[in-house]
Amino acid sequence: MADPIHLLHFADVHIGMENYGRLDPSTGTSSRVRDFLDRLDEVIDFGIEHEMDLAVFAGDAFKNRDPEPTQQREFAARIKRLADAVPTLLLVGNHDMPGMAAKASSMDIFQALDVPGVILGARPEGRVIETRNGPVFLAWMPYPSRNRLLARDEYQGNSIEELEMALRKVVAEILGDLALQAEAHDMPRVLAGHLAAAEAKLGSERTVMLGRDVAVFTSTLAEPAWDYVALGHIHKHQDLNPGGRPPVVYSGSLERIDFGEEGEPKGFCWVELERGGTRWSFHQVQARPFKTVHVDARDQSDPTEATLAAVEGMSLAGAVVRLIIRLRADQQTGFREREVEAGLGEASSVVIVREVETEARARLGDLSPEALTPIQLVDIFFQTRQEAPERQQALLGRAEELMRDTG
Repeated sequence: MADPIHLLHFADVHIGMENYGRLDPSTGTSSRVRDFLDRLDEVIDFGIEHEMDLAVFAGDAFKNRDPEPTQQREFAARIKRLADAVPTLLLVGNHDMPGMAAKASSMDIFQALDVPGVILGARPEGRVIETRNGPVFLAWMPYPSRNRLLARDEYQGNSIEELEMALRKVVAEILGDLALQAEAHDMPRVLAGHLAAAEAKLGSERTVMLGRDVAVFTSTLAEPAWDYVALGHIHKHQDLNPGGRPPVVYSGSLERIDFGEEGEPKGFCWVELERGGTRWSFHQVQARPFKTVHVDARDQSDPTEATLAAVEGMSLAGAVVRLIIRLRADQQTGFREREVEAGLGEASSVVIVREVETEARARLGDLSPEALTPIQLVDIFFQTRQEAPERQQALLGRAEELMRDTG
């Protein structure tokens, strides 16, 4: 019996996220950028050590559509190392895709240079990929952009709801056609997609989301034509078809973005690919820990000393720490933040949130306004207004259009 084909599946690297980071003078980049690159190194090291046959990156290489040259260089160096070992699919995600259909994506350089071993997934396609352990039919669906898929005159003047339905129909037709192509090949078959499944449990995607998603139903993805469906876009690792065939799996992101992902494991998927008998496992990476510490100092005469006593002995080395301190209004001037920060010197970063009895808190939850883009702040504003989801999506879309037009 032939050995299974070993597939490495990972996604959502988001190089360029600098939340809770510090400038590294030796590299000129944020320490958090280094975190994301280190996680990517972990994935590639594992794949090479375990003799992978094929690698699928399911989209979102960078934080935004216009990454810095240094970040592009660091990502490219790692992808070159991966592609030197095995055929590597680079799927274009929403963060990799330009706002206008005519513009190049941040990933197009790999195709322009014809980098050996790299397969760019910029358009829906399916083809047979030869690996050292045998052929695989690999198909892919990049992020379904309205500008690219609905750029025909017949959609001009349509409402948001009509466009949503039209786009969902187009995506379903494309996926159906790829499944038909797969059925013509007697070999292991893989579908890769950067998509939002309707049934998926969300992570912290909203804090980095660009544009609006069109949800694809799991039933559309879980076609028996496939042996494994490798997904990106949702940051929370999950199998949407547990125990069923095929596995429909989000590998999840490789690093934590904010405290909304504090308790989530981060990692990638290792797949033993066989026609009709695929097995897979999730492997955690050493993502930087995020830890929240609650201290109630309202009954203490010295809130600073009370806080330092509360955190003494906690395992916080290397962590991004959020300290939520409850105070009375008259204690504010007596709370010495710098002393507390010094007491947490082994932490990678410290965020101190004061909860004062007589003051209303801002409606940003876990988020820091300095770390958010204008469109993210607008999104949070609409959430606090408790708008209906349909209206919230429409308002957010219009706000994004206005910002793009004035930018």
